[in-house]
Amino acid sequence: MVCARAALGPGALWAAACGVLLLTAPAGAQRGRKKVVHVLEGESGSVVVQTAPGQVVSHRGGTIVLPCRYHYEAAAHDHDGVRLKWTKVVDPLAFADVFVALGPQHRAFGSYRGRAELQGDGPGDASLVLRNVTLQDYGRYECEVTNELEDDTGMVKLDLEGVVFPYHPRGGRYKLTFTEAQRACAEQDGILASAEQLHAAWRDGLDWCNAGWLRDGSVQYPVSQPREPCGGLGGAGSAGTGGGTASGGVRNYGYRHNAEERYDAFCFTSNLPGRVFFLKPLRPVPFSGAARACAARGAAVAKVGQLFAAWKLQAAGPLHTAGWLADGSARYPIVNPRARCGGRRPGVRSLGFPDATRRLFGVYCYRAPGAPDPAPGGWGWGWAGGGGWAGGARDPAA
Repeated sequence: MVCARAALGPGALWAAACGVLLLTAPAGAQRGRKKVVHVLEGESGSVVVQTAPGQVVSHRGGTIVLPCRYHYEAAAHDHDGVRLKWTKVVDPLAFADVFVALGPQHRAFGSYRGRAELQGDGPGDASLVLRNVTLQDYGRYECEVTNELEDDTGMVKLDLEGVVFPYHPRGGRYKLTFTEAQRACAEQDGILASAEQLHAAWRDGLDWCNAGWLRDGSVQYPVSQPREPCGGLGGAGSAGTGGGTASGGVRNYGYRHNAEERYDAFCFTSNLPGRVFFLKPLRPVPFSGAARACAARGAAVAKVGQLFAAWKLQAAGPLHTAGWLADGSARYPIVNPRARCGGRRPGVRSLGFPDATRRLFGVYCYRAPGAPDPAPGGWGWGWAGGGGWAGGARDPAA
């Protein structure tokens, strides 16, 4: 459920901070680290909400606690009369309902059903436990505590460990509207990246000269090595340190018309629940044979986002061999770069979208969790995610 919410008036602003509280989340969710919670007290002092500043970090498939505690004059009110509500900020003035609790009555909404519940660590704990975290869970959440006519709110940001990757379809560059960019990322096991995620990727070395959509509707691109053919040597429009003149920056086109203008996309993906592996046939296969090859191993042709996640988060090993992916492109991951193998920097190299009838490559496959792992046969080397590169027996009879 998505509803519009008016901006808060001056009377709802919090007063000065009155103290600092050390809040420790469960070890499984926060690895036992302490978070500093700034306690803000309203003018009446009857309802006070406390949340952790900064952000909490998880990954796809993980469990996380969004911390929130409240305090009010217990002598005047009963905890069972307090309503706790969690919403997700989807636009500056639009919120999606996540979870509501009033006394013993609890309800989760939409995709959060079966995954969200209160931590319930004693009176005053409104922290939300979120299980099986998805890519779509990324973003800002508001914790609201209401007691009769008094209420207070706090904000928590949920970040995800993952990787940003640029993407354009077979049709060429600058072919995607904003909606088409959202769909393209989803088809490749990702979501549109946020501006914060793109900036973090730039700081990690991402260098890409083609502008792409981000989830807020802006169009930007990161430049780690400034040069004239790629937005010049910096200056206006760069979000990097020092204006971008010495160390590049994130070039920003601002917010564009999302239904008429066309660009590429910057997608974001996180931890893989399954594993990616490479199949090298005795003879290279055309694209039409890639799906059959993976299906024979209980898998499907890997998506672009799945290959990036395997490269970044599972350190897909040293085999520098191109393979088909589900969108018809051919790519290969590099962890230990060499001058004769795609340059001197790690990454996922792309050979574009070759003629699908040409017998050029092996194929990268993705096997979902719990899928059977048939005995190897008829194929050469294959990567088993998380375990490095492992050889498969060649069986001429298979």
